[in-house]
Amino acid sequence: MVRFENVGLRYGMGPEILKDLSFTIAPQSFQFLTGPSGAGKTTLLRLILLSLKPTRGLISLFGSDVSQIEPDALTAVRRRMGVVFQDFRLLDHLTTFENVALPLRVQGQDEARYRSEVIELLRWVGLGDKIDAIPPVLSGGEKQRAAIARALIAKPDLLLADEPTGNVDPSMAQRLLRLFVEMNRMGTAVVIATHDIALMNQFDDARRLVLGDGRLHVYD
Repeated sequence: MVRFENVGLRYGMGPEILKDLSFTIAPQSFQFLTGPSGAGKTTLLRLILLSLKPTRGLISLFGSDVSQIEPDALTAVRRRMGVVFQDFRLLDHLTTFENVALPLRVQGQDEARYRSEVIELLRWVGLGDKIDAIPPVLSGGEKQRAAIARALIAKPDLLLADEPTGNVDPSMAQRLLRLFVEMNRMGTAVVIATHDIALMNQFDDARRLVLGDGRLHVYD
């Protein structure tokens, strides 16, 4: 599903911040991406999402070399991925329901087909009473949960989550992690970027991708 071969990244003429990254993410796999603050976890997710281009090396997504993907085909590739950003990226003029349903609307689906599914997911993440609220009146944790619901609603092939439990209390973090696990069981490959060791230790059998000093170490 994702393959990196000797990927390096630098900004301008500066030193490489990511060096010789070689790893794969298999379909239906579950892994944590971890490392100290500033190690480059978000940057690595952006490379997978195709919002950054590597300085060198090969990246392939869903069997295609990303350097060969035509610009008009990028949208279709990105739609196969669900993303939870640290800054949420909700649209302030849309309600919680509308934000979560947006990926389905973009696909041209009729609201009558997905309305009950969106409401059920919002209830699962504890936002059943915030369906008609707009983002400016939501707390940071509520925005985080709305962003997670939006990333999951289209049942992506690959989910990339950047510190998805960083703004919620421990009990909600557990609930959200169970949701990620359930999505994984249903066929979605999951990559969770986090520095929360306690969270990762609850899943000792999960694969760990550890970034440090610009290099990646994989522990299966």
